[in-house]
Amino acid sequence: MSAVPDATRHTRPEVLLDPSWWAPALALHERAEHGVPAGPGNRPRHWDQDGLDAAFTLRLAELNLTMDAAQALRTEPAAELAARIRKPDWAATAETAVRISATLTGSSAEGLDWRDALARPLRPFVLDAADQVAAGAATLSTSALDLTGIADSFSRTLSRRLLAIAARTLVGELHRRRTAGRLHGADGRARFTDFAHQLTDATGLAELITDYPVLARLLAQTSTNAAEATVELLARLSADHAELVATLFQGTDPGPLVEIEAGKGDPHRGGRSATLLRFADRRQLVYKPRDLGAHLLLGRLLDWTESHLPGLGLRAVPTIAKDGYGWSAYLPGAPVHSQAEAAEFYRRQGALLALLHAVQATDIHCENLIADGGTPVLVDLETLFHPDLTGAPGTGDPAADALTASVHRTALLPLIVVGEQGALDMSGLGGDGGRTAPGSVVDWAEPGTDSMRLIRAAKTFDGARNRPVLDGRAIDPGEHETALLEGFRLVYDVISAHGDELAALAESAADLPLRVVTRPTWTYSTLLDETTHPGVLRDALDRDRALSVLWSGRSHPVLAQLLPHELTDLWAGDVPLFTSAPGGGEIRTAAGKPLGVPLGRTGLAAALAAIDRFGEVDRQDQEWIISAALATRQPAGDHQDATPLPGPRTGSAAEPDRLLAAASAVADQIVARGIPGGDRVNWLGLELVDDRQWLMLPMGAGLATGHIGVALFLAQLAEATGVTRYADTARRALRGVPGLLAALERSPRLRDAVGCGGTQGLGGIAYGLARLSVLLAEDTLRAGAETAVGLAGAAATAGADPSWATGTAGCLTAMRAVHTITGLPAARALAEGCAAHLAHCLDQDLALPGGFANGFAGLAWALAQDGRRPDLAAEATRRSSAAGPGWCAGAAGLALATGDLGDLADHPVLRDLSLCHGELGVQETLTVLDGPQAARRRRAGQLLDALHRLGPTCGAPAGVPTPGLFNGLAGIGYGLLRLACPEQVPSVLLLQS
Repeated sequence: MSAVPDATRHTRPEVLLDPSWWAPALALHERAEHGVPAGPGNRPRHWDQDGLDAAFTLRLAELNLTMDAAQALRTEPAAELAARIRKPDWAATAETAVRISATLTGSSAEGLDWRDALARPLRPFVLDAADQVAAGAATLSTSALDLTGIADSFSRTLSRRLLAIAARTLVGELHRRRTAGRLHGADGRARFTDFAHQLTDATGLAELITDYPVLARLLAQTSTNAAEATVELLARLSADHAELVATLFQGTDPGPLVEIEAGKGDPHRGGRSATLLRFADRRQLVYKPRDLGAHLLLGRLLDWTESHLPGLGLRAVPTIAKDGYGWSAYLPGAPVHSQAEAAEFYRRQGALLALLHAVQATDIHCENLIADGGTPVLVDLETLFHPDLTGAPGTGDPAADALTASVHRTALLPLIVVGEQGALDMSGLGGDGGRTAPGSVVDWAEPGTDSMRLIRAAKTFDGARNRPVLDGRAIDPGEHETALLEGFRLVYDVISAHGDELAALAESAADLPLRVVTRPTWTYSTLLDETTHPGVLRDALDRDRALSVLWSGRSHPVLAQLLPHELTDLWAGDVPLFTSAPGGGEIRTAAGKPLGVPLGRTGLAAALAAIDRFGEVDRQDQEWIISAALATRQPAGDHQDATPLPGPRTGSAAEPDRLLAAASAVADQIVARGIPGGDRVNWLGLELVDDRQWLMLPMGAGLATGHIGVALFLAQLAEATGVTRYADTARRALRGVPGLLAALERSPRLRDAVGCGGTQGLGGIAYGLARLSVLLAEDTLRAGAETAVGLAGAAATAGADPSWATGTAGCLTAMRAVHTITGLPAARALAEGCAAHLAHCLDQDLALPGGFANGFAGLAWALAQDGRRPDLAAEATRRSSAAGPGWCAGAAGLALATGDLGDLADHPVLRDLSLCHGELGVQETLTVLDGPQAARRRRAGQLLDALHRLGPTCGAPAGVPTPGLFNGLAGIGYGLLRLACPEQVPSVLLLQS
């Protein structure tokens, strides 16, 4: 394989570029700003995509453009456009790169790593940027700078960044040239090397950027920004060097700077990002090109905390703040040497959590914390006093609003990100290494050959340095929940007692510019990455259209005004940045421009309101959220936990009045945990999503895990006891149901996602509303049940899941009950349709497990209730595969389908008391199948004894109290109520009327 073609073959390489080659790379707003001239050259032609989606239509409207005008912008000849718009600086940079490419001769790409080979065509951009850095550094004091080492590290980093931008286009060109027969070589690797050579000379690079002028724009501006940011860094280092030696380096000169590694954070303000600096003696420093007032403020907050709790041991990272930038010590982190030191780490973590909650911090994810022995240290902090972007009260769901205002908003507590590849806790307490990241990442198949192609693959998260490490193992926060809560209470109580002092400290920071996070950073990063696809790099209108997806779903005026500025930052290659002072009501852009629509509530006002809420009741609420968040880190397998009840297996007979009193005590807990808001009440709960991940969520409307199930228990208890406050709470819990049903009617996709299921779908919602309409004497609930029946019928398609919980088996039984309660003909018709669907499913080879909720046993029960297919009991027995003793997937559910209790009555009483897979699910089966009365009374007595000793242990991880019907308190209360009066209280597990 020959070396790179010699530049002497080319003369006047600049003529290879048409004078107007750059014009198509102008963004929409740049074109629109200069108007669309009239003339025959602007005749509209067919839009070369399938039409503009709603988001891009909104983008056009923001620029006061019609569709015809937008089409005219696209069809205007490049020469005419270039003639009326000044050539942008990035185009001149790209042309310089083409000229540089003509001067390059030398080494072959053969034998290089594929990344280095593919990056060779981009080398002229790197060389030009490196020349700019050298010219800028020439005027600085060289004693603090190793210019050769800096140039090498700068070039390596920039080369990687440019390759990330160009890789998709380069691989696309590789395929195009292979198909056209333009590649030469004996095999795929040789042809790949030939491709790298073809793009190395002036002709190759000129052809590339002429075909993809938007790519040229991105490469040129990235290179220029990197050079300018680096020169700025070096100048600041030279100016501050003596101060840094005296402070952060503790009086010992580290020698000259030998290496820089940019990109240690999000790029803002022209590609500027946190940069790691390495000096001759291998010590390191972190440069941050932004205001570091937040770090200094954190130091003052920690000092205030320490003044009330001497010896607590929280500390901030040593920082030197300058005007608009600053320097921080580099903390590599350190392990702990004992479990006691690990417990001390989490005690301090809890203390830090209370303080951050009070000052309305957010975005404290795993990469912003370092575990330095027994101390958690915040090394990156921008979002103290984060404002309320949408204004109070917020969503209209009081539970959602309470979660937003809680300790959970800090992101220091477990924050589970769920994607197609898995789930991962990215919080300050998470960052588990070795786990699969939630989303797919771009990877390359057959790299280094002419068959190289993009694929999407799972990626293992390497982990962060935010958790204490003992003997090589990262200590899980769940192991030290007690210490975490202890530290939280310590500082919470200090703030509660001295809130006026903290409020005064907060008010002293009223004018400090702090970052406002308007969207998750990954949203922007993903957009920047995905819009390097070659399909959007020929004309800026195509890329602008792709970026305009941001226009979707932003109807609030505060957020809507950010959209044009987000697009401007993204076009500059930056993650959009907005700031606001804690005491100010305005948001500013990265350039400092104030925006017109004020905030609903300032960050300072939000913090003062949070401090004012500090008290005993609020502390208990926050502690529940801490425990619930930690519980979400537990594996979903705990759903089938069958741990026996600890302690003695004794208990006096469970008389109805004792059972009723116990049910009332559980109801009192539920009512006390309710979060009021306007005329509504709702709860926060733990929910197992898709049988794979526990999440803490505001309760939805479902029967099994939503507020309809909670309301059903409370209404049933009100009827049994005559206590009206239970019924009143039930009515308030149902206030949001009409809005939900209307949303489902508007969105078939959402309706189908909910499904027709009996306990976890629209069948269960219809069943719950029908029963509640009688218990609460509410005609509006009957109307809601009728609407839910119609929605369930629409969701019960031919391809529907046949199971009980989520499919037609449960829908069949629910519709029978709804028809019995309401007489609705539509419910009866849907029941018949579901029965026919199940009969059809039985003719197929069903791959169902043996359990009740999601398996064959539930299907068998549903059909057996009206005398159909009596043979299914035997089939259920044959397919039995009980997972534990519970109802949902265990022996209790199978017993219902087979009619055979077996040794279920003799199984030890379960610690988990829930209906779904706990003790009350077992007792429900014993009640339905009329098990031995002595065994039933004995188990009920033991259950009451467990309630007295241990409280109502729910079916969530670690038994954390949660309000839901199937896994939580409402189900425990309902089960007690059914044991007390089985003739008056129908089985909710079996959807009886």
